[in-house]
Amino acid sequence: MIWVTLAILLFLLALAIPIAASLGVLGLALSELYSRLPLALAMGEMAWGTSNNFLLVAIPFFVLLGEVLLRSGMAERMYAALVLWVPWLPGGLMHSNIAACAMFAATSGSSVATAATIGTVAMDEIQKRGYSERLFLGTIAAGGTLGILIPPSINMIVYGVLTESSIPKLYLAGIVPGIILAGLFSLTVLVFCLVRPSLGGQQVPATWPARMRALPDLLPPLVIFLAVVGSIYAGWATATESAALGVIAALGVAAWHRRLTLRMLLHAFEGTMRTTAMIMAILIAAYFLNFVITSIGLTSQINRYITALGLTPVELLIVVVIFYVIIGMFMETLSMMVATVPIIAPIMFNAGFDPVWFGVLVVILMELAMITPPVGINLYVVQGLRKRGRIDDVIIGAAPFAITMLVMIVILSLWPDLALTLPRALSN
Repeated sequence: MIWVTLAILLFLLALAIPIAASLGVLGLALSELYSRLPLALAMGEMAWGTSNNFLLVAIPFFVLLGEVLLRSGMAERMYAALVLWVPWLPGGLMHSNIAACAMFAATSGSSVATAATIGTVAMDEIQKRGYSERLFLGTIAAGGTLGILIPPSINMIVYGVLTESSIPKLYLAGIVPGIILAGLFSLTVLVFCLVRPSLGGQQVPATWPARMRALPDLLPPLVIFLAVVGSIYAGWATATESAALGVIAALGVAAWHRRLTLRMLLHAFEGTMRTTAMIMAILIAAYFLNFVITSIGLTSQINRYITALGLTPVELLIVVVIFYVIIGMFMETLSMMVATVPIIAPIMFNAGFDPVWFGVLVVILMELAMITPPVGINLYVVQGLRKRGRIDDVIIGAAPFAITMLVMIVILSLWPDLALTLPRALSN
């Protein structure tokens, strides 16, 4: 049953069928092959139940938040301010790319939106300042992945729903690892530019008065982050309500900079509807697939198979990491999470791993999948913004940061308190 399932899934993906349709067809195929009951009749209930989950209502709000910020001009002003603060580091604007991605991630919740927004702002600087194009593109692709680790995060909401974990705790758990990973990305750039100074381009001249004048442009991301995340921990709002507060704050920022127009809102609403429809299609198909594989006994079969291997917790962790690295090369991250977490998470929890810690680990593995070919979505986003050359340049530029993420996984495994200290403090 396991091998038939994998064979059908790989066949559907090889045909380039959209992932939502692939998951749905896989569920229908398994139902026909292994179930005596008409499981397809449950698809309507799956769609209704998934669409009415209160926590998942946060997803269109966070998508709208990113759409408004994308059109408010906040990213351009934030990037211009960061350019003045980090030019003294070897690698100059590449550190600005990572810092800007980290700050935008604290308001967006989406890696694709983060990479697209910062990439749009930064792309013209490559030739203007003489940077290594590959490494510069790699910083945007890798930095963009921070969008699903640093809260707020759409993927963490989905993980919380799938595992019934506390979303506020997941958000807290992602802060320190997110900051550390951003620091490791900058360290990677620093090492490359120290070894080969020609990769670092020209320094941007900056004076202290100019830096001080630019500081107000760094405040909007902080205000939105406090509105979204701060309202949760203050007990003023749920995760869904905080997302709505974030949208209000983003509209306020757009109005302050005179970008809040009817045309802008219509474009933001259209983009939100498209993205939300795609996400919900994936979620509905994946929930139906999970229902089918549980009904036909595939989940219990996998559990028995893994238990029979007699792996220690460390060996199990290594196997899970390798599994996600491999499958992440071929599947879109959200669908991969929804399709695999309900099966793998109970096994990991039974082995003694903390659900919140495992959530952070899974999100980092999702980040890694975003920059690993052939289906790394951030690679295609950055190449699409570049509009020339081959995608090989983006892949090669992102490769060092993929290794950095693996190092982060090792660090998080050795020191799990990096993710768990803040959630424990919330519990106390």
